[in-house]
Amino acid sequence: MGEKVLERFPAGSPRGSWPAEEYAAARRAAGEPATVVMDLRSDAFLVVVPAQDIDS
Repeated sequence: MGEKVLERFPAGSPRGSWPAEEYAAARRAAGEPATVVMDLRSDAFLVVVPAQDIDS
């Protein structure tokens, strides 16, 4: 099925700052099943949703 990337955030955020988690929480509050995953290759946090939910 796969996932769709909504947003990317660099892993080097200032201490105490969690922009990917905050963005995902806002998307969940809006009704989207957003989660945060780490892309080790690009050293970034990705906010993703299941691909089937985007298309429906």
